[in-house]
Formats: sequence, structure tokens, C-alpha cells
Amino acid sequence: MTHFMQSGTEPDTFVLPSPGRASESFRPVLLDPARPADAATLAALRDSPLLREVHDRIEDQVAELVRALAPAEHFGPAALHRAVAEVTGGRAEAYGRWVWYPWSGRLVHVLPEEEFRLVRTDRNRGRITREQQRGLLRRRVGVIGLSVGSSAALTCAMEGVGGAFRLADFDRLSLSNLNRLRAGVHELGLEKTVLCARRLYELDPYLDVEIHREGVTEENIGAFFGAAEDGTDGAGSGLDVLIEECDTAWVKVAAREHARRHRVPVLMDTNDRGMLDIERYDTEPARPLFHGRIGDTTAADVRGLDRAGTVDFLLRVVDAQHLSPAMADALPRIGRTLSSWPQLADGVMLGAALVTDAARRILLGEPLPSGRHRIDLDELVPARAPRPTRHGATL
Repeated sequence: MTHFMQSGTEPDTFVLPSPGRASESFRPVLLDPARPADAATLAALRDSPLLREVHDRIEDQVAELVRALAPAEHFGPAALHRAVAEVTGGRAEAYGRWVWYPWSGRLVHVLPEEEFRLVRTDRNRGRITREQQRGLLRRRVGVIGLSVGSSAALTCAMEGVGGAFRLADFDRLSLSNLNRLRAGVHELGLEKTVLCARRLYELDPYLDVEIHREGVTEENIGAFFGAAEDGTDGAGSGLDVLIEECDTAWVKVAAREHARRHRVPVLMDTNDRGMLDIERYDTEPARPLFHGRIGDTTAADVRGLDRAGTVDFLLRVVDAQHLSPAMADALPRIGRTLSSWPQLADGVMLGAALVTDAARRILLGEPLPSGRHRIDLDELVPARAPRPTRHGATL
């Protein structure tokens, strides 16, 4: 099985891309060494300057598989060696799949898809059953806005909440993004959609990741939700949950209008006081947007808002009176003494955890109603003056 760059009909042969095209890619190449065409591709890759590193720990992965399938059995070294040889048929180099990541030049040996997923999510058991995990991996997660949303997408993928992702953002990675995005200085200028897709595939090469490099627009929003050309739901391509993390007023409203039309639940984290929004348009298709905070305002009404109008709109959405003192102080200074919205990595990571937890519970059918919740660490872990001891030390 070979996949490269674009989804579609599986090719019979694979031609190595140019170095320029390889560096711009975001999908890995999956190669089955038992397939003659893929074996030929592997041989060509090994002789190619595009290959920079080979990483083969397949026997360790098989050993983990053996233990995961028989957790009560205590394998000694010899017994484990025999079990690994039995799984691989004594030909570890030909077992599983080889994954080539064109952007990094790495060739990595991994388990077949089912076994890979079983081992990678094995430590989820006790919280998520294997049957539930298989169900979660059949779901499609949409993410709009990949400054904050990239952490949510990665956390969902780590936990196995979604096996397919649809990502949208028009922006590129800048230096000031590195206070909250998992990226390196060598990736400055890279499209955020490409950056996030690469991270997802490096975590799990069997994912299905689709990107919208131009962000969400009036022309592509239907396709983002998986709608067919006639506006109906596309067979098998619709979103199961949407994570909305952008700061463009039109996109925020239009995304919810489409989510309500297609009965897709929407999750949003604001990175201020740990605020999590849950809007269950899947169970409440007549629910007002943003819990009714914007009245009957439509996407068309907010399309032409200037900076001041956008700030006013966002304040209505998040409920200005409940902002943290720091955020309330910062908002009037945006565009004067502050260049943009203040965001911290700890808030982004907390938000990713909250969104992933909510998405998992929704997709598993657990009762989780619409609502707005805050996990405010300043309230939960308040600052207190240290309590002195008898000897003058503090506790």
C-alpha cells in the first residue's frame, strides 16, 4: 500500500519526488515490503540522497505487541525472543510497514496498522476499552485555527480521539508563535496546516489528514464540513466534532451555522481562565449560537468588521465580565501597546486537555450537555502567603 502527497487511487509504481517537492510534503509514504512495487520503492529509497536516516526498532514493537496481547504472562528473554520470531515469521525486516517521511528524510519501520494502533493505545486501557478505541479511531475531527488548535489536534491524536483530521488555517509559523506552538526555529515560515499535519503523521502514520491551507472561506466551508456539491452531507466524509480556535468573527459564526445545519458538536477553548465551550448541535439542532450571546447575528452581519468591531464581538462571545483581570487589562491595549492577543503555553495545553476530554466523551456517547465551564487555576490553586514555622523556615 503506497500513499504519497494526495489521497486517491493507489498507484502501482512510485516515483521519488524532487528534493523541493519532498521538502514541501506533509503526507508520509507507507510501504509494504511484501508488495513487489513497494519493495522496489524501498530499494530505490535506500540508494537515494533523499534518505537521511533509517530507524528500525520493529522487534521492540513486536515484543510490546506480544506483552499487550498476553499481559498476565511473564516472558523470559528466550520465550520473548521465540514469540517475536513467531509473529514476524523469522523475517523481521519484511514484517509490518516502512514509513518514509519526505520532509525529514526518515525511513521508519512500524507495525501493521491494526497492531500499531493496539500497542500505541494500550496504555489507554482501563480508561478507554479496545472496543471504544476502535470506535474513536473511526471518527473525523475538524480543527479551525492552528495556533491554539494544533495542540488540541495533537492531544486528540495522542489519545486516539479521531483517526481522521481536517485542518484549516491560512497562516504561517512566525517566531512569536513559538511561545505556545510545538515547533522549531527551522520551521519558521511553514504553513501551520502543514506543520500540524506532519506532527500528526509522525505520531501515527496511519492517520487520514486533510488540510485547507487557505483557512475556512465562503467557497470551501461546505467542503470542510464534508458536504457534497448539492449541499447535502457527503457520504462518510462529514465531521463528527469541530474544534474551533480562530479569532476571525466571520469564521466563528459561519462555522457554527454550518455545524448546526450538519448537526456537528462544536468545542472551543479560550485560554483565559480555562474556559471551555460545549455546543451540542448534534443533539440540539435549533440551539442558538454561542449559547445565545450574539442574539440573531449572522455570519453575513460580521463579515466586514474592523479591528474594534471584532474585539467588541469577541467580548460578547466570551462574556467580558468574566474575563481574567489580566485579559481585561490587555484587550484595550491591543494595537497600541500590545501587538495581538496574549496567550500562554500553559493555557494552550490546558485547553487542549479540556477539549480532548470533551471530544472523547461526546464521541463515546457519554452524557455531556451544552454549556460553558471554567477551570480557573488562579481560583483552584490560589496564591497564599507562606506559613512560617517555629524555626523561621516557611512551608
